Amino acid sequence: MSLKLRAIRWLGITLAILAALLFVPAGSVRFWQGWAFLLLMAAFWIFFFVDLLKHDPKLVERRLQRREAQPEQKLFQKLFSFVFFFSFVVAGLDFRFGWSRAWLGPVPVAFVVAGQALTAAGYWFVFWVLKTNSFAASTIQVETEQKVISISPYRFVRHPMYLGMVLTTVATPLALGSYVALPVYALLIPVLIFRLIHEEKILRRDLPGYAEYCQLTRFRLVPWVW
Repeated sequence: MSLKLRAIRWLGITLAILAALLFVPAGSVRFWQGWAFLLLMAAFWIFFFVDLLKHDPKLVERRLQRREAQPEQKLFQKLFSFVFFFSFVVAGLDFRFGWSRAWLGPVPVAFVVAGQALTAAGYWFVFWVLKTNSFAASTIQVETEQKVISISPYRFVRHPMYLGMVLTTVATPLALGSYVALPVYALLIPVLIFRLIHEEKILRRDLPGYAEYCQLTRFRLVPWVW
């Protein structure tokens, strides 16, 4: 199967799974926040794939590889997938049973719009990372020709892709109109930190110049914080 068809298949399957995780628990197709989120996600990732297939197909190949070699990263994949998918189920159930409305009041439309905007900002940040670093694979690996990237977002934090993912993680429950789902989505942050710490150990060991880069770029995830 060609790279283009593999990318289309991956995107189609991912969107179909997310739609099922949102709308089956919601018990209704009137979950407009879910539709808005899915359309936003589809638009961004279609744009990303079209651009990267044209300008950096090797990166798309790296992003489609999902098999980790390290036991720690296999554990990360399981934890991340479970929490990520369960979070969408909680948002759908919240729409059906109205937990947020009953306990905390309805999520204002302005908050939903702000959540959608922050989600979009997180996606753009991830795209900026992908355009900067062609070796930003889905799996933790160091390739023979790989070099340390220290420009653009990598000037501010050592793991800018995770920063974009954290922003999206925090914004998604508001985008879906659910206060209740927020603490569930927040569980993804320590899971990402677990992956980040292990990734750094591998990069320090296997990527020449990375230890020196860490001395110049002090912060791992959040500028001036950590």
